[in-house]
Amino acid sequence: MQQQQTAAFGIAEAKRVLDEVFAPWVLDLNLSIEGFDFTPPPAGSADWQPGAILRMPFSERLCRNGGVVSGQALMAFADTAMVIANVAANRGYRPMTTVDQTTHFMRAVTASDVLADARVVRLGRTMSFGRVTLSSATDNKPVAMVSSAFAML
Repeated sequence: MQQQQTAAFGIAEAKRVLDEVFAPWVLDLNLSIEGFDFTPPPAGSADWQPGAILRMPFSERLCRNGGVVSGQALMAFADTAMVIANVAANRGYRPMTTVDQTTHFMRAVTASDVLADARVVRLGRTMSFGRVTLSSATDNKPVAMVSSAFAML
């Protein structure tokens, strides 16, 4: 799939990428895009970063023993969220691959949807660096912090 940039670029394009680019098992996570940020604010905030907010709905199928959402599901969710954040930063899909992902699990999440706030910290010609905060949708408390690097292909 080639990079696509259109005047009507936005959340609809990001949802299309989510539906068409990822492996079927990732689609089984039933992720949704809640927010999509690719335009800097008019005031030009110095700490603004392009990104996206995604939701992973709770499912018993994602849980390990004891009803805790598995780390594997959370890491796949964070990786997918960063791809969508890169779509925002690039204003369209661009083929990429994960080079590195470091996850710091902060607490368990049970019986709750999980939200990912994924931000592109730096976008270069060949590399992208980002961070994701995973939070419980029930109480909005952080579950994990993730940093990642992607090679732009």
